[in-house]
Amino acid sequence: MDIMSEETKSSGRGRDLRLDLFRGMANWAIFLDHIPNNVVAWLTMRNYGFSDAAELFVYVSGFTVAFVYARMMRVKGLLAATAGILGRVWQIYVAYVLLFVFYVVAVGYVAQRYGHAHLLDEYNIRRLVAEPVEFLKHGLLLEYRPLNLDVLPLYIVLMAPFPPVLWLLTKAPSATLAGSLILYIAARWLGWNLPGYPSGSWYFNPFAWQLLFVIGAWTAIVDRITLQNILRSGIIMPLAIGIVAFSAVVMVALRTGNDWLLPETLRLIFSLNDKTNLAPYRIAHFLALAIIVARLVPRDAPALNWPVWQPLIVCGQRSLEVFCTGTFLAAVGYFALDLIDGSITSQIFVSVAGIAAMVAVAYFTSWARESQSRPLRAG
Repeated sequence: MDIMSEETKSSGRGRDLRLDLFRGMANWAIFLDHIPNNVVAWLTMRNYGFSDAAELFVYVSGFTVAFVYARMMRVKGLLAATAGILGRVWQIYVAYVLLFVFYVVAVGYVAQRYGHAHLLDEYNIRRLVAEPVEFLKHGLLLEYRPLNLDVLPLYIVLMAPFPPVLWLLTKAPSATLAGSLILYIAARWLGWNLPGYPSGSWYFNPFAWQLLFVIGAWTAIVDRITLQNILRSGIIMPLAIGIVAFSAVVMVALRTGNDWLLPETLRLIFSLNDKTNLAPYRIAHFLALAIIVARLVPRDAPALNWPVWQPLIVCGQRSLEVFCTGTFLAAVGYFALDLIDGSITSQIFVSVAGIAAMVAVAYFTSWARESQSRPLRAG
């Protein structure tokens, strides 16, 4: 998610467009993936590897939060950085509450107006309709969430306690990363998770997903020479390519119903693809992709300035607004396909129209912010 307009700038080097580009891709992918039975979603990374856009979002979020607020901490102190982080948490929470309300109203209206009661169950709002006060209360506490509204609560819970973690990262980055890894292992081993309402637990287990958030933050803070030495190690690139290739073979076989081609052991291990507790192979796959991209696309790559990437980059820069828009439009797109026409042509039209709307929102919010920041001139 975007932190502020300056979030991916560094002193004297300009904005790192790679973060915006891939965050924009993640926004588009999440929109496409949230439309059930959408043929266009076959373009997204979840079909060709263990990880998907969620890992990209969490990693980039950790990177940008650490990048921005570590500098603020150095210049203005821990208290100012803490105030900045908690202020951003509040903005995301307000955005989530607004999205929650519009989302529930849209689902409820379509279900009741057109007699599609199954939508109430699919989007997990039937009991909210029956007991609105109790479920809204737990919704505001982030304990109850309708379908596909899990990412922003995860982001809020990861950011809220981050100030002391950021301070530790600036003092002892490797030790802090090791502590995050220990928490991850303990959460998976002992079954730690936050409770959901009225039952169950969080779809994205914060105790597990914090590891990827901290890895992103560690990447932003660790000494550049150390990081470059890791990336340039002779074994790293072949290993990363091997992981990505293996993941693609396994997931394509599973997604296309050809899992009989895989040994039984592989089917048992990877068919579940534990996203809730962030399976280790999901982390390995994402980091392998990140390593390949970092090696092939340097931050000063001329191709990043090609006009064709501009819509994606702007969507990445206005990520919070675009994410909320995409999540809402994914539900609207599904309603259209379910109520009117679910043909492949309609799926393509809904996907393209939704992405066009997300791009329009991104450009509009960018224009609005730039207009507000310009000084007024006397007539």
